[in-house]
Amino acid sequence: MKRTNILKELNKINPVITEETNFQTILGIISSKSNSNNKFNFDKLDKNKIFDLESIKKICIDFRLRFLDHKYFKNSIPKEAFLEISKLESDHNTILSDFKIMAPSKLFRLKNTDDPLLFVPLGNNYFYLVHKWGNDLHPYRKLLMWPLKSLWNMIAFLLVVSLGLTYITPTSIFSKVDSWSVFWMIYFFMFKAIASIVIFYAFALGKNFNKAIWNSKYNKSI
Repeated sequence: MKRTNILKELNKINPVITEETNFQTILGIISSKSNSNNKFNFDKLDKNKIFDLESIKKICIDFRLRFLDHKYFKNSIPKEAFLEISKLESDHNTILSDFKIMAPSKLFRLKNTDDPLLFVPLGNNYFYLVHKWGNDLHPYRKLLMWPLKSLWNMIAFLLVVSLGLTYITPTSIFSKVDSWSVFWMIYFFMFKAIASIVIFYAFALGKNFNKAIWNSKYNKSI
């Protein structure tokens, strides 16, 4: 089974900037009142490596990734990434700072107790991809993380799971009469039981939905 290349997924949803007019517009946005300490020669930038914050956020939510300052990254950054940084600094005659990394939570050293991408801010919510390393994500990661995107996703998931479990549960265990009212009664209690387990698990382990944690440096996001 082919694994998911997170960079390809990011490119799919990133605003198209291949056209020169659109590219120049984005460069204008980046350069106007930039809040970044990094100074670039925009003529030397690879337009295919420029990403806006909304695209990064969507990928983080879909695949349950985090986008945090590099200081929270607990794994070692490969030599190739440092070479790319040095090349950028040399090409643009600058010293880069405020690096960000997109990666699964387990690769970060989070406060309160597979596939990293290193970015540097350009300003005004635009980021430049410096380097990608590691393995691609599990091919089913997006599907597996779908219930964790939001509360409504989780409720929909629990309703479907409860319906499946109710369907395979013999009604004779609960009643001698085989009727739809018995089926829906079992379904209701099945949903309550599964939802209770999920809520207990979420509170016990401090879990939260993807939208709440994608840029949070805390392990147990409220």
